[in-house]
Amino acid sequence: MMTQKQKTIAIYALPLALLSIPLVGNLFSKEVNWSEADFLIAGTLLFTTAFLINMVRNKIKKQSQRMMICILILLALVLIWCELAVGIFGSPFAGS
Repeated sequence: MMTQKQKTIAIYALPLALLSIPLVGNLFSKEVNWSEADFLIAGTLLFTTAFLINMVRNKIKKQSQRMMICILILLALVLIWCELAVGIFGSPFAGS
């Protein structure tokens, strides 16, 4: 069984693990071409999501509400990530 502190550490370690994947790809392959700005934006999105999920975990007591809010946060992350990657909505900040 994990303690609260261990769960919090796991929540914040997940963005680091996810960011290490393109970092390793960037170092060893020419096909992955992330700039510093890409890492900054991805890190901001991932750590903001981790912070919000951790805050919801600590503040909301009812399990069903906690799950629904966390799902909505993750859905927002996916939609923003897709918009920045391929511009599915055609917004001005969607890359060229």
